Amino acid sequence: MQYQAQLEAALLVAAFAVVGVLIVYATILLSRLLVGTRPKTGAKLEVYESGEVTIGTTEVRVSVHYYLYALLFLIFDVEAALLFPWAPAFDKLGWLGVIEVTVFVAILAAGLAYAWLRGVLKWVF
Repeated sequence: MQYQAQLEAALLVAAFAVVGVLIVYATILLSRLLVGTRPKTGAKLEVYESGEVTIGTTEVRVSVHYYLYALLFLIFDVEAALLFPWAPAFDKLGWLGVIEVTVFVAILAAGLAYAWLRGVLKWVF
């Protein structure tokens, strides 16, 4: 009997996935039908820079350090977002909650130390 319930649950998940994919493709098809395909010429091929005329080439190499800074920011931003709900529940969690959050912060601190020692935080132009 449990196999039957698991099979029904799996079929329900598969049905939701199929409906989700169909909705995405239906909206894309509907937008193509309503708007149509326009040729990409003239202003459509220009690089967008706030409406200003570009000076020089627009194919500029961007340093990887910008992306590493962004990833580190996201990691520690998510850490803060995960710590906020923990603080009000501190009384209810007990020592197990303190140990879990200590391990969580220690892993993130180890990641920060690793990035620092690898020189990721050095700003290079």
